[in-house]
Amino acid sequence: MRSSTLLLFGATGDLSRRMLLPSLYGLFADKLLPEDVRIVGTARSKLSDEEFRENAIEALRERLPKDFYNEITARKFAARLSYIPVDATTPEGYDKLAEAIPIEKGVSIFLSTAPSLFTTVIQNLKRVGLAGETVRLALEKPIGSDLPTSCEINDAVAAAFPEERTFRIDHYLGKETVQNLLALRFANSILEPVWNAGHIDHVQISVSETVGLEGRAGYYDDSGASRDMLQNHMLQMLALVAMEPPADYAPEAVRAEKVKVLKALRPIMPDAVQKDVILGQYDEYAGELGKESDTETFIALKAHVDNWRWGGVPFYLRHGKKLETRKTEIYIQFKCVPHSIFSNVDARMDPNELIISIQPTENIRLKLMTKTPGLDRGGMSLREVPLDVTMEGAFSDYRRRIAYERLMLDLIEGDPTLFVRRDEVEAQWAYIDRLRASWLTAKMTPDPYTSGSWGPKASTDFIKSDGREWND
Repeated sequence: MRSSTLLLFGATGDLSRRMLLPSLYGLFADKLLPEDVRIVGTARSKLSDEEFRENAIEALRERLPKDFYNEITARKFAARLSYIPVDATTPEGYDKLAEAIPIEKGVSIFLSTAPSLFTTVIQNLKRVGLAGETVRLALEKPIGSDLPTSCEINDAVAAAFPEERTFRIDHYLGKETVQNLLALRFANSILEPVWNAGHIDHVQISVSETVGLEGRAGYYDDSGASRDMLQNHMLQMLALVAMEPPADYAPEAVRAEKVKVLKALRPIMPDAVQKDVILGQYDEYAGELGKESDTETFIALKAHVDNWRWGGVPFYLRHGKKLETRKTEIYIQFKCVPHSIFSNVDARMDPNELIISIQPTENIRLKLMTKTPGLDRGGMSLREVPLDVTMEGAFSDYRRRIAYERLMLDLIEGDPTLFVRRDEVEAQWAYIDRLRASWLTAKMTPDPYTSGSWGPKASTDFIKSDGREWND
């Protein structure tokens, strides 16, 4: 059932201003937001409908590209918005919400409050009747801070919303290039036969950021790189790379194959953690935080998927803040040819590489060996040549969308394919909890690194000891 009301908790917050309202405007401008869908915002701030609409228009002016923002369109979009102030921590305002929202026509609730409020909000939604069969709930990460707290939140959700009406968000799954990974693998016959341990040497997944805390000091110091990025976005990308072909593109078929990968991840135990994991902290962190801390702002590790397809293939995962370049990419290095027929010294044989760039640019690059032009009197010379498919170039007639546009529309329409199932979240937390317990047992602390570098020198040494190097 398609929802006719979208209820946004935390509607005056940073996520709403940066992502949710611009995404909904994009859907409205492209005539993808159904005509009858109304958007109700709620938060603690005491605002009238008109004040909320003006705040929304201000956010759109700030966040949208100037060539896409249109004042007339923005005001037509804002006419869809209304606002009901509710203090999520107290029961009083929920009755007013229930009175204002007709659930018989379908409601989608987007919960982007602090995770500590999830249980309270859900219990109150159920109490006032905003958890019936026509209501679905979306939860923004993080869902818990470890496996026990995640289970506690999921239990509270399940008491009011069954799994088929629960939509857990990982916004990376809404990115075009992440979705395109499925198309690349399963819509092309040339790749799947070599997508295995027989042909792939190793996989790298890198998410590097140039920013620091950006006003998130309290949350980040409790979470660190492992909980903030590795537990969700990076393990989801690993699952998409490593999953078996699903029977079809039905939501449960896709998510079931991802769960198998997450459960096949080899735990990193205390006797291996110092060899397979590098922790770092950028040199300005304590100053920004205002105190000393052992929180990791950088993590690199070697993971293994213990199954038939990937046995023996290392997955190198790397994430950090205040690094040299902002980028998110999946790098796949294939094995070298088993025997070179080119014996002259100029015939260097580099392994083929597939690079899927997700941000800041969306691009797919395949590196192949080709002959260097010339008469080859001293023997054939070879050179690596990239074949690039830039999403911007290949689809210049399409607007580049915010990841949340797809997710918000899927939520309204009730399509759970790109949302995360409970057992996925809990499998991810089980892996991260074991990892963190291992480095605490081994008494590991983060190595300092210079802001603007590629992290601790140990991360370079760690991959070089395997005869490999990071794709910087």
